[in-house]
Order: sequence, then C-alpha cells, then structure tokens
Amino acid sequence: MPDTIAPAAFAVEIRDGRRVACLSGAWTLASLPTPLSRFEQFDASLQSLAAENPVWDLTAVTRLDSAGALLLWRVWRKCWPAGAVIPDDHRHVLQRAASVPLVGSQSSPPPPMGLVEWLGRLVFSLWNHLRDGIALIGQVLLDLIWLFAHPREFPLREFSATMYKCGALALPVTALVGFLIGVVLSYLSSLQLRLFGAEIFIVNILGMSIIRELGPVLVAVLVAGRSGSAMTAQIGVMRVTEEIDAMATMGVSRSVRLVLPKVMALAIAMPLLVVWCSAAGILGGLVAANLQLDLSWGFFIDALPRVVPLANLWIGLSKGVVFGLLIGLIACHFGLRVKPNTESLSTKTTSSVVASITVVILVDAVFAIYTRNLGLPL
Repeated sequence: MPDTIAPAAFAVEIRDGRRVACLSGAWTLASLPTPLSRFEQFDASLQSLAAENPVWDLTAVTRLDSAGALLLWRVWRKCWPAGAVIPDDHRHVLQRAASVPLVGSQSSPPPPMGLVEWLGRLVFSLWNHLRDGIALIGQVLLDLIWLFAHPREFPLREFSATMYKCGALALPVTALVGFLIGVVLSYLSSLQLRLFGAEIFIVNILGMSIIRELGPVLVAVLVAGRSGSAMTAQIGVMRVTEEIDAMATMGVSRSVRLVLPKVMALAIAMPLLVVWCSAAGILGGLVAANLQLDLSWGFFIDALPRVVPLANLWIGLSKGVVFGLLIGLIACHFGLRVKPNTESLSTKTTSSVVASITVVILVDAVFAIYTRNLGLPL
C-alpha cells in the first residue's frame, strides 16, 4: 500500500480546457515536506497555483488531518473554491479547519468605545449584577424556608467550618487592628483636647466613634478582604474544576451547600467580631489616654457607659449583621460568576473585595443618616 504513505503532492492537468489542481498522497503533518525551507517552497507553489483559480481535485488524497486541512484552507484564503471535487470524509476535516481562526487573520481592532457606548455597557453590567444578586437573595430565602421544613438537611458541617474560618481565625487580626486604631485615635484626639482643657471628653470621642462607627466598618473591611475573597476563590475554583456541575449532576443544591452556610455564618460571626474589635479599640484608647493625659482607668471605665448609651452598641451590632449578610452574598455572587479559566478567577476575586468594601461604606452612610438621632447621650 505505497499510496497510503506517499507524501503530499500536487500536479496540474488540463480537463475540458480548464486547469485542474490534482492533489495526491497523504496530506498529514508527518507527510508534509520538511525541513522548513522545503515546506516554504511547497507552500509558495500552492499559493501561486491558487492565484490561477484552478479547479481543485482531492479524490487522490489518501489521508487528510488538521495540519493539511489548515494548510489548504489558508491557501484557499478561507473560501471554498468553486467546483472543487472533495470526498465527504475530507470535507468534514476541512469544515473543522474552517472553524479555527488563523493566526494573523484577525481584522483590524475595533474602534475605541465612545462615552455613550461605555455608559450603556456599564448600565447593562450593573443591571445584570443587580438582577443576579436579587435572584441569589430570593434563592437563599427559599432555601431557609425549605430547611425549616427539613431541619435534618441543614448543612451543619459547612456552617461550622465557615464560622471557624471567618470568626475564630479572625480574632487575632481584628483585635490587633482595633487596639492600634484605638491607640492612634486616642493619641491624636488628646493632642487637640489638651489645647482646650477638655481632656475628659476623650471618653466620649473614643466610645462613640469606635463602638458606633469604626468597629463595624473595620471588621467589615477586614472580613471582606480576608474571608470574602477566600469564599469567592473557593467557589471559583469549584467552577473551574467543574465541581459545581458535578453537584448539579448528583442533585445537590449549590445554594444550600455553598451559599447559605457562608451567608448565615458571616451574619452570626460579624456582630461577635464587632464586639471583640470594639472592646480591643476601647482598651487601646484607654491605654493611650492613661499614658498621654494621665487619665485614670477607673474614671474611664466609670464614664464610658454614661456618655455612650447602650443604643450605640445595638447600632454597631445591627451593622455587623447587615455587613455580614452583604459580604457573604457578594462573595458568593462573584464566585458563581467565575468562568472556567484562571484569569476570570483572579478578576472576580478582586471585584468581590472591591464591591464588598464599596457596598459596606455605602450602607454605613445610610445607617448614619437614619440613626442620626439615636444613641445620643442625655
């Protein structure tokens, strides 16, 4: 069977007054001319033949693989030649080659987007995120209702694991950041208060600012950067490795096993972290006030509950719950939008952290507006 291993070749015949390019041999990667110089000559001969617009006859081609098909498709300039005689099995290979974009065949880059087009894309992108976010919230609510009717199906292991990772493991860093913020705030405030002889009001400044504002916001930023990014990356890796598709194939709800435990765990862990961080901040402020203003510890501890009403603590705890829910939902939302490639994974993880911190600051501003008359000292 010498013709089955014959190298790729072509010849020109005259049939009925027309030039016919007769291809023969095996047009495969192993049978094309080598080395590179011979292949370039072979390719140049084909290009010059194609310029004469002959009729192509592939009936004598014994084998055709993707390399030979791509070569012919490029010679034909990505167009099916008129009147070509192509066997069906070779035609299928050529059709697959036609669907592959050739290197260097891309058209000129599109013109830069105008302002209107950019705004339109931004609006549609925000709308898609809002729509998917509302759908995710609705799915979580439906899962909660379903779990009330089926308490045995509650994902306790996933819930406890998230509580441990996002709550217990975050205690050291939140305490350190809260303590240092309290020290810095107390030190800077004492420098100004000393000018007016109002050193005792350091208790008011530290108590109101840390318990009501700085504690919840600091914890939210830390959790968004630490735990929110980890959640997005975890779900994104599951998307890349097709584990989420495998869960759907097995009939396992991704929202019950992945989204709901994370959102619930953050909603419970965040208020506890807010109390922990606020306590560390108050302690840091107390230490700095004692060293800078010679303010006694007993006076500080005695004056704190009088100048900072309990309502401020409830406002801080409420912020912790809302921030936890939002960070969990945003992290899972971006994790589920990861495409099966590593570039999308890194992009969505970054977007998750940025979106979480932005939403936290916006919601904190809303809290400040609607609670401006609450928690004020008598």
